[in-house]
Amino acid sequence: MYIQIKRCVTFVPTNIVITIMKIEEIIKSSVAMDDAKKVILNLMYTQTVIADKFNEILKPHDLSSEQYNVLRILRGQKGCPANMCLIQERMIAKNSNTTRLIDKLLLKDLVTREVCPENRRKIEVQITTKGLELLQELDPKVLEHEKLFATNLTSEEIEHLNTLLEKYRTITE
Repeated sequence: MYIQIKRCVTFVPTNIVITIMKIEEIIKSSVAMDDAKKVILNLMYTQTVIADKFNEILKPHDLSSEQYNVLRILRGQKGCPANMCLIQERMIAKNSNTTRLIDKLLLKDLVTREVCPENRRKIEVQITTKGLELLQELDPKVLEHEKLFATNLTSEEIEHLNTLLEKYRTITE
């Protein structure tokens, strides 16, 4: 008695080609590098790739990643104003010129800026309805961007990568 087993293979064509390249190949280096240098180069290159893709999302809205970061910080205030110091300390890019960023967001009517009634030296900034609407429009695109870069990793690998990156940037003196 013979049993014939048919294998069914489903092929789903995609236009996604995953190519994993070593940093030496990307920068076309034939010089031997130690692992510490490779980590730094990999982080810098990866940050650039992520930032370039993220800027593609923001470009149609005439928004920089730093301006987007300010809007996210202000949305997180849940209607309460934020002073310049609070915004600056929550920024991802700590060297950003917060005053200049706020000025540009003011010109786009995405934030308001007022002098604090209790302390005239203090400036209070709030996100406008227009700013909230813009973030709401960007939210699904940003989420898709985040998921895109996570597709090649398992949830455990993502968790491990976060732990390693947090550990890596902790510099002991």
